[in-house]
Amino acid sequence: MTEQRELAAALRATVRGEVDLGVTARALTTMDASNYRRIPLGVVAPRDADDVAATLAVCRERGVPVVPRGGGTSIAGQATGTGIVLDFTRHMNRLLSLDPDAGTAVVQPGLVLDRLQEAAAPHGLRFGPDPSTHGRCTLGGMIGNNSCGSHSVAWGTTADNVRTLSVITARGERLRPGPGWAGAPESLRPLVQGELARLRTGFPDLPRRISGYAVDALLPENRADVARSLCGSEGTLAVLTEAELTLVRAPRARALAVLAYADESGAAQAAAGLLPYGPLTVEGMAADLVPSAADLPRGGAWLFVEAGGDTEAEARAEAEAIVRAADVVDALVVTDPARQRTLWRIREDASGTATRMPDGSEAWPGWEDCAVPPARLGDYLRDFRALLAEHGLRGTPYGHFGDGCIHVRIDFDLLTGPGVARFRRFSEELADLVVAHGGSLSGEHGDGQARAELLPRMYGEETVALFERVKGVWDPDGLLNPGMLVRPAPLDADLRFTALPREPVDVAFGYPADAGDFSAAVRRCVGVAKCRTTSVSGSAVMCPSFRATGEEEHSTRGRARLLHEMLAGEVVTDGWRSTEVRDALDLCLSCKGCRSDCPVGVDMATYKAEFLHHHYEGRRRPAAHYAMGWLPVWLSWAARTRTAGVVNALASVGPLARPAKRMGGIAGEREIPRLATEPFTRWWRRRRPGAGGGPLVVLWPDTFTEHLSPSVGRAAVRVLEAAGMRVV
Repeated sequence: MTEQRELAAALRATVRGEVDLGVTARALTTMDASNYRRIPLGVVAPRDADDVAATLAVCRERGVPVVPRGGGTSIAGQATGTGIVLDFTRHMNRLLSLDPDAGTAVVQPGLVLDRLQEAAAPHGLRFGPDPSTHGRCTLGGMIGNNSCGSHSVAWGTTADNVRTLSVITARGERLRPGPGWAGAPESLRPLVQGELARLRTGFPDLPRRISGYAVDALLPENRADVARSLCGSEGTLAVLTEAELTLVRAPRARALAVLAYADESGAAQAAAGLLPYGPLTVEGMAADLVPSAADLPRGGAWLFVEAGGDTEAEARAEAEAIVRAADVVDALVVTDPARQRTLWRIREDASGTATRMPDGSEAWPGWEDCAVPPARLGDYLRDFRALLAEHGLRGTPYGHFGDGCIHVRIDFDLLTGPGVARFRRFSEELADLVVAHGGSLSGEHGDGQARAELLPRMYGEETVALFERVKGVWDPDGLLNPGMLVRPAPLDADLRFTALPREPVDVAFGYPADAGDFSAAVRRCVGVAKCRTTSVSGSAVMCPSFRATGEEEHSTRGRARLLHEMLAGEVVTDGWRSTEVRDALDLCLSCKGCRSDCPVGVDMATYKAEFLHHHYEGRRRPAAHYAMGWLPVWLSWAARTRTAGVVNALASVGPLARPAKRMGGIAGEREIPRLATEPFTRWWRRRRPGAGGGPLVVLWPDTFTEHLSPSVGRAAVRVLEAAGMRVV
């Protein structure tokens, strides 16, 4: 504890950004979107590169590891750590410049991808890579993982779209990596020149080779591109503070061809044959991931193939040419942007929906993004399915079929010893299978802790030893993200579930979808962070409190993390009495937006009610709970006694206004809502019923419609009766 206080004091003395070594900050960053959990010492939100350098200096002096973190959506565990987490999302999140003529942008690492896309769109530009988490993933995280997304068949990986980087090494050296050995540490060049033969022959040639360090980018025929070699290094070599990116010209119009096949194998075999037609995407998924109501052509599996053009007619013609060239069961071409977005959401939500099998059982990442040569994808998928069956496992593959990259969540048992042992055996055998097909263990999300231990099976011991030497050049003290990529922790260590209680805890609600187990309900949150989006699109409403504050603890994911740590009892140690969990839940509106929007159906409103029930059990609640909890009683009394006018007068200007606000938990700056002089039901009783003879509709006036906004209820009645309904 003394060492932690001294660390906090040293950081606060030199860092201008936030330094937080408290319970909440630590609990919020124990996990990313992977199977792994590591407890950090604290979180630093640097304001600029000087803050990053200061943090590294303090941590280097004390031997404390440092982990850079963006949106926390990494799937291999690389955004977790036991030291200080650098959170770039709070301050270092700006678009520094955008040059439409040069087609470039300069960004800070915490900038969310969608913010860059929004700024580039008016100029007809965009950043090519677009992971399904584009509404919350950061450019720094994308560079760290060398992310790709659905348009990589057209615009490549993040590494293909990076020009130069600004980084700080663990020993405080500020470098600007780029082509021609720019920004290389002094001993990196002779190391590479001594290994030219290995670098030319030891790396698989495929579009989605993300595993390992991209040391082959330093070959002379590859322009000795130091910036490119850092892409995909997962924060283990240097800390990114700024990046100059290349933007691509976006087509003015797009058409989406949805190609239906009899099964997954047919779709996989067809994908590579579509590449000569220059599609923007070739995405695949099978029926077990698609909602039954999805408006898709008939079939058992689909390819989402996007075509572009200067006009809608040109884009449609390109898409129809692809349909004619494809041997399909059925097909659909969509040019309406709104309908395209609806279809794409099916694909984007797969990373969440795949976490539950059709029977409701849990499925997990770990082998989320293997990649093989596209022409081998059909054969690989058949062998992969056979391996699953051999181990008694189930999974639902989907993903970037045009690049040979497959996403899948598998129903591993990660809660018991035998289940974890099977997870390890399967992982080893699948690694061998991927290598046998000429593939990469990671095709998008990086190795992290999930695959790094198995890299010798892909590269051989000598090339992995080369990776370790590269790590030693950049980070000789092993300060940056230890346990990832080189000298890794075992793939079955630090699993997030091992700290949870083995037996269900006593709860008040039933949790029927989780067999009555509150821990299983909390485990639903896998960290894809759809709740961290700040833009409203379509019918999405999750999560309003995060949109207001921008704080992780006020997101659905943040609250789920705190509940997870409450159950684990290592960081949050006072269980249901936790003030940290209570405070994080305080701004939850219980709107059920997460229940409808979250891909895995997290129901934070129910979890909040459960927590508050236990938190205040046997204790007096705050005054606001009684004031608001009994609001229907107070308002009904005012309606019966016909004192709404008096209450309104006292609440607006009278001496009772301020204490009433305080008692009700209402901000002093707000006005107390005015009571209606005529409640909705009183209006209903005195009105002449409509003559509608159509279907019966039951209108349920809640407390707010009844007493505060009866005009809403009256309007509803008018609309329903005008539509021929009979309202009761």
